[in-house]
Amino acid sequence: MLNYKFEMSNSIAVMDLGTNTFHLLIAKIAPNGFNQIAHEFEPVKLGEGGINKGFIQPEAFERGLKAMEKFNLAIIEHHVKQMKAIATSALRNASNGADFIAAVKINTGIEIEIIDGQLEADYIYQGVKASGCLPAGNALVVDIGGGSVEFILCTSETILWKQSFEIGAARLIDLFHRADPISTEAIAALNTYLDKTLQDLFDAARSVHIGKLIGSAGAFETFTEVIELNRGNHFNIGQLKSYDYNLQELNTVLNTLICSSREQRTQMQGVIPIRVDMIVVASLITQYVIKVLNINHVGMSTYSLKEGVLVSLM
Repeated sequence: MLNYKFEMSNSIAVMDLGTNTFHLLIAKIAPNGFNQIAHEFEPVKLGEGGINKGFIQPEAFERGLKAMEKFNLAIIEHHVKQMKAIATSALRNASNGADFIAAVKINTGIEIEIIDGQLEADYIYQGVKASGCLPAGNALVVDIGGGSVEFILCTSETILWKQSFEIGAARLIDLFHRADPISTEAIAALNTYLDKTLQDLFDAARSVHIGKLIGSAGAFETFTEVIELNRGNHFNIGQLKSYDYNLQELNTVLNTLICSSREQRTQMQGVIPIRVDMIVVASLITQYVIKVLNINHVGMSTYSLKEGVLVSLM
């Protein structure tokens, strides 16, 4: 046990403080990259009730603070010497985001860094690249968060174009997903909204042949789990770095999720509780991008922002 604690002393902790979920990744540098020691996540729903108002509601504030206190205990337990806590859309746009950061500092000593959408896209790219799933040609990396969605046109060597859009799942739920199941009128309104909002993406993609779309963790992990469990396979998403979809099979799952009620999603194999609400609009965004950009190959990386931050620290 003493030897185990000594080995942990070279550990690095990365915290990804998203709009829906807070993640903690503790890893140790290895010759070929890193070895994951622990991965914890807490469904804080920081944007609940206030995402489009730019304010963290008291209940969400308290959930976020308790999650950080829990993460701090894990960091102490593993004798972490180096750490980085990254906050994205919800905290960078909340009028009381600074209050939350101050409360975390007082209660845990953890200093939170708020990053802009451009740096967020950089980290996501580095994480996806570290998974080894980027193809030889051009790819479009898509990261659907609760507050924002990042689109990154890239190759395995470099970023060609990147942009963060404030159209995350929590924001779109608040704007469009008000009936259960979501209505056809709401779907049409959401697609019209995306038509207007994503013009910069369409302009950038016009001159680039996209060989593959790669979804970065999150909702894409849910799509993968639903597909594999429907096949009757024993499946553990934590054992994967990447995954390639059968496009017809993926579209079937997307349509099933979009047409489902909340009760049906709650009972659906592969849909974890934190994604029961957001997976419908995430499916609609995915389906929309595949169709509008005429994507024929789709894959998924389980590595995302937190792994990208870890790579940058290494």
